[in-house]
Amino acid sequence: MMVSTRGRYALRVMIDLAEHSSGEYVAMKEVAERQEISLKYLEKILPVLVSNGLIEGMHGKGGGYKLTRRPEEYKVGEILRLTEGDLAPVACLGADAEMCPRTGECRTRPMWDELDRIINRYLDSVTIAALM
Repeated sequence: MMVSTRGRYALRVMIDLAEHSSGEYVAMKEVAERQEISLKYLEKILPVLVSNGLIEGMHGKGGGYKLTRRPEEYKVGEILRLTEGDLAPVACLGADAEMCPRTGECRTRPMWDELDRIINRYLDSVTIAALM
């Protein structure tokens, strides 16, 4: 599993919003400048976060984005699964993977299953608050 730029940037945006909002909307231009991420790239990430209820946005004067929950309520695993789709270490464990005909006799499958559990358990134990 390799986390893409999209996933890494989503985490940075969430941390930035947590650090710089006091219940108010934060202009995405400010986040982009602080995080050195182009606004154009953020425009691809933000809709995923908004449509899944992680942040809310408001257009116009005084608008921007803000968290919908407290930072300690956001798990890194939740954010990465939204932006990455799947955190499986190998294709056969992916959410959309077809059942492998070798599953029954695969010598490595138990190892991959455990690695998948470890990855998800760990990422679900880290919160945005812990990263601030």
